[in-house]
Amino acid sequence: MQKADLHVHTNASDGLLSPKEVVRWAQLKRIKAVAITDHDTVMGIEAAIKAAYNTNVEIVPGIEFSAELNDEEVHILGYYMDYKAQSLTSILEEIHNSRHDRAARMIEKLNSAGLNISLKQVEGIAEDGIIGRPHIARALIENGYIQNIKEAFDNYIGKGEFAYVDRYKISCQDAIKLIKDLGGVSVLAHPGLLKNSSILTSIFDMGINGIEVYHSKHNEETVAKMLCIAHARKLIVTGGSDCHGMFINNEPILGNVSVDYKSVIDLKSLSQKL
Repeated sequence: MQKADLHVHTNASDGLLSPKEVVRWAQLKRIKAVAITDHDTVMGIEAAIKAAYNTNVEIVPGIEFSAELNDEEVHILGYYMDYKAQSLTSILEEIHNSRHDRAARMIEKLNSAGLNISLKQVEGIAEDGIIGRPHIARALIENGYIQNIKEAFDNYIGKGEFAYVDRYKISCQDAIKLIKDLGGVSVLAHPGLLKNSSILTSIFDMGINGIEVYHSKHNEETVAKMLCIAHARKLIVTGGSDCHGMFINNEPILGNVSVDYKSVIDLKSLSQKL
């Protein structure tokens, strides 16, 4: 089977690996296709395409929108959309500014509790990428307040914790429509992680094109359930590692969860029809 990992993050958002490093690991792991699906940004795509030139790794252009439905965060993956469109650029700038403002407010809350990190430090960790909560967590680790990212979310910056600040999110419907309007294919990311599974029907009724059946946090029961839904609703089946670059046994989880390359062909074919 020719493998495709259709859910990978780079340091353009909250991943640790650069696009070039993602391509290098894809080569080492013999992955035919890798989708760059950074959170609310497409800044890593061109660098990945450039790095993959003259290699046997195919880059699938993508994005992962952090959308919202019924007060729950829903992640929508978009593939093969016109990622250079001005309409997309404008929306992503608004999201970017919201993330930056949110980070500043969260840092103020942490500082008021005696956890001294700075916005400049967090910006440095994010480099040129979109600032996310994992960057704040890494600053807390750097300054010796916590041991790992999970601790930061559990005690400080997770939803419901004292330093948490909500931010602007586009609606689930708007994310799906935007992807379609830009000629792309929309896929529901890691549905098994939704807290309220009753919203699945609403999401499918919005016209989403696919479902991420295979994911690093999906167990066998979830995979079987999502496969049934996909077949019943005639949705494209995708999957991926959701790699953020953390190393386990001296290598990232890139490619540890994958699908047959046929899923890439299906995504391309549908995008050309939309």
